[in-house]
Amino acid sequence: MQFQSRRLDTHAPGSPGRSSAGGLGDRVPPAPENPWARSLWLEGVVRDLTPREKLSGDHTCDVAIVGAGFGGLWTAYYLKAADPSLRVTVIEAEIAGFGAAGRNGGFVSAGIAGSGSRYARVSGWDSVLRAERETHHGVDEIGRVISAEHIDCGYNKEGALTLATTEPQAQRVRAKVEAKHGFGLRPEDIRFLTAEECADFVPGAAGVLAGCFTPHCARVDPARLARGLADACERLGVKIYEQSPAERVSPKVVQCRGGRVSADVVIRATESFTIRERGQRRGFLPLYSLMIATEPLSQEIWDELGWRDGLGIADMRHLYYYAQRTIDGRIALGGRGAPYRLTDPISPSNERDAGVFQRLCDTLRQAFPAASEARITHHWGGSLAVPRDWCMRTTFDRKTGLGFVGAFGGHGVVAANISGRTMRDLVLGHSTDLTSLPWVGYHTRNWEPEPIRFVASRLIAKTLDASDNYEDRTAKPAKRARLVQPFLPPS
Repeated sequence: MQFQSRRLDTHAPGSPGRSSAGGLGDRVPPAPENPWARSLWLEGVVRDLTPREKLSGDHTCDVAIVGAGFGGLWTAYYLKAADPSLRVTVIEAEIAGFGAAGRNGGFVSAGIAGSGSRYARVSGWDSVLRAERETHHGVDEIGRVISAEHIDCGYNKEGALTLATTEPQAQRVRAKVEAKHGFGLRPEDIRFLTAEECADFVPGAAGVLAGCFTPHCARVDPARLARGLADACERLGVKIYEQSPAERVSPKVVQCRGGRVSADVVIRATESFTIRERGQRRGFLPLYSLMIATEPLSQEIWDELGWRDGLGIADMRHLYYYAQRTIDGRIALGGRGAPYRLTDPISPSNERDAGVFQRLCDTLRQAFPAASEARITHHWGGSLAVPRDWCMRTTFDRKTGLGFVGAFGGHGVVAANISGRTMRDLVLGHSTDLTSLPWVGYHTRNWEPEPIRFVASRLIAKTLDASDNYEDRTAKPAKRARLVQPFLPPS
């Protein structure tokens, strides 16, 4: 899906005191030379990104986990911490944190991954409220582990601010808050804000009419968190093999190019890369979210913006943006980006797009005018695993020993932590509050075959683009957006 924003006038290249980088007509910043450093976050990892040992030959263990993203690493961490005698092995096709874990927006944010109403049909609204509460706890639990394991990743919990810049957006913000309160959350969990109240959080944001705030969100450098979590797993005794693509994941066996791992329990945590396995192509729609980052901003600009460190910001357009203030003082801003491709839907070529780059640059300058002269230094992206109904799932079949964590659809930082703790309890045979959450054992149907979903994804993108433009022009809600609502992430 494409990210859309209004275009702005920019200063002519070479104007005194102004940077032309990132303005209209500029080129996308060059890709990093290091093949593993495919995002601002991975490029900035303090430790070396040299891959760990490859899998070679046959090995045995108690639990084999395929995928060293957040889902796989949290599962390994909690299993080994709960039972040090378990032999836990993680098999990764690239390097730990290479996928979505090292390329996302860095929001450690509450909120369930999926539709509350869909979960409620199966488990009831009480279970949905418990799930929401668990995501609140998940934000703090991640912070606890970061502190306990001394992971240097810039965790800073200052909440999240959602902004509305048109009347239709303001109506959606109010409806979102009322819906959350309607099934049990309190004003201290999420509250509606007037324009004046929004200005208390970030006075330098432009054109704000209303918004909402939740304290249940933290800022983090996701790649540093992923790499630090991998190190913490190894300190506990987890074995991690990198550059070892799994060719077949089945009960008791993970077959890789260089060898195989035999285990009583096999957990798949491959997110969007799952579609590369035979028979799994329609399980997920791999949608890309693209990002840009500015150069480090001066203290003068931060003072003008009034954007406190650790506060996440997003808007309420149909094709929305999200942004954080990074550890080293940049603005990192992203949104649903590259259009879905019929052939090779997961590819490095999808991670950078000149058209999306320009729209993100325009959005940055429109939303935060004080940073309008900042040079844009990075452009990157990562793919999301989007299930047909956008609902995550954590499943474990005790008879076969096969488990799955994933389908996070853009909520992966916190959702993966919850799934890791839940899978720990499922594997160890413990009945807990986690194992009764609504996504445990949840199933969804596959996506439609190609080219139906390709055509549908392009039509959805155009509809949302047109809806945003209509609302910008008229200040009236775009009714056409309702046509594609069943295919969108729940709000």
